[in-house]
Amino acid sequence: MLASPAKATPPASNDREALEARIDLACAHRAAAKLGYHEGVCNHMTVMVPGRRDRFLIGPKGMHWADATASKLIVIDDKGKVVEGEGTASITGYCIHTRIHLGHPAAGVVLHTHMPYATALTAIKGGRLEMVHQNATRFFERVAYDDDFNGFAFGTEEGDRMARVMGDCNILFLGNHGVIVVGATVADALDDLYYLERSCQVQVLAMSTGRPLNIIPDAMCRATRDSYTGRHKNAELLLQAYKDTFDREEPEYAS
Repeated sequence: MLASPAKATPPASNDREALEARIDLACAHRAAAKLGYHEGVCNHMTVMVPGRRDRFLIGPKGMHWADATASKLIVIDDKGKVVEGEGTASITGYCIHTRIHLGHPAAGVVLHTHMPYATALTAIKGGRLEMVHQNATRFFERVAYDDDFNGFAFGTEEGDRMARVMGDCNILFLGNHGVIVVGATVADALDDLYYLERSCQVQVLAMSTGRPLNIIPDAMCRATRDSYTGRHKNAELLLQAYKDTFDREEPEYAS
C-alpha cells in the first residue's frame, strides 16, 4: 500500500544534477500539456534520481501537468513510499513506472501518455506504427507491442509484465491503452514522445483517406534511422527551446 500524504521535507537530493532533473521533468510535463498529450490529471512521467536505483521523481497525485514545478515533484522509493516532498503517488504510476525503471536497461526516464494519435493506433486491431513517413523511420525496430489489454495496473506484477514485453525497445504500444517511451535523459524521451505522436498523426490522417499506405522498404528505414547521428543533440535543443519559452512565459516551472 502506498504511504499516506507526506509533509513537505527539505530535499534530500539537493545536488545540481538532481535539481536539473527536477527542472527538466517539470518542463516535460508542461510541454506535454501544451501539446495536448495529457489526460486530465492522469498519466505519469518519472525520472530515476541521479545516482540512485531506488528513488524516483514523479508528480504527486492530482497535479495537472500544466501546473508542474520542480519543487512540486515528489520522490518515491521502490515500494511507493514518499521520501521527499508533499503528496502521494498514483498507485498506477508507482506500479508501472518503478518496475520499468528497474527492468529496462535504458530507462532513466519513463513517460506514459494517452496522447491521441498514438493511442488511436492502440485501439485498432493489430494496430502498428507503419513506416510511412520520415519521422516514423527513427523508430524502426525500436517499438514493442502489448496487444493484450490487462486493465488498470494496480499491482507491480503488471509493471513487470510491461517491462518484459518492452524488452530492450524504447517504445511500447499498450493495446487499448496508450504508449510508454523510455530514454536515458528527459531530453531524449521527450523528443521521442513528440516525434512518435507526429508519426502517428501522419499515419492516422493517411489511413483516413482510404488509400493504400505507401510503406518505406526496410532497408531504407534502417538506413534513415541510422543517419540520425545528431538526434541526441537535437533532443537537447528541443528541451532547451521549451525551457526558453517557459523562462519567458511561465518561469515558475523551475521553482
